[in-house]
Amino acid sequence: MGKTLSGMSLEELWELFPIILKEHNPAYKEWYLIEKDKIVNTVGRNDIKRINHIGSSSIEGLISKPTVDILLEVDCNCDIEKLQSKLNNAGWTLMSFESKPDINISFNKGYTLNGFAEKVFHFHVRFWGDWNELYFRDYLLVHKEVAKEYGKLKQGLKEQYEYNRDRYTKAKTEFIMKYTKIARKDFGNRYAPKL
Repeated sequence: MGKTLSGMSLEELWELFPIILKEHNPAYKEWYLIEKDKIVNTVGRNDIKRINHIGSSSIEGLISKPTVDILLEVDCNCDIEKLQSKLNNAGWTLMSFESKPDINISFNKGYTLNGFAEKVFHFHVRFWGDWNELYFRDYLLVHKEVAKEYGKLKQGLKEQYEYNRDRYTKAKTEFIMKYTKIARKDFGNRYAPKL
């Protein structure tokens, strides 16, 4: 029997799925909207508090991995096991599950034994909150010069870490946190849950 993705080492996965950066694809927004509708139909509206297109593919003009990142925020009373089961049945693959200090579950779609599919999604599930990704996205949407700087940083890091996704991601963290902090100051508590 052949190897499965779950049976591969990190190094094998990184070789099969290297860091790829492409110019912004206007279709990303449509991909997000279609997938958002599928997610809402799969999960049901009752537990959904908010759903957003995040990550570089949500920023027009920004170079990005050809991946649509989606953040789903659910009610704190949501049955996480039931939610996970629904998503697995809908074709989402569980990548990571953290429950402390808060729920942070990652799924993906579009990873195959032959490499990336035509459409690739990363899907993050969290309890309704005040998440950094939303502030960073909004800051880049407003500050095109910072988005351009971020694109240059990513291109340089891709050259260094093409086959090491963890290091690539970690190397971006300082930049992301710097501008997220500024965004939180500029935007106030725009995403804080209003009870």
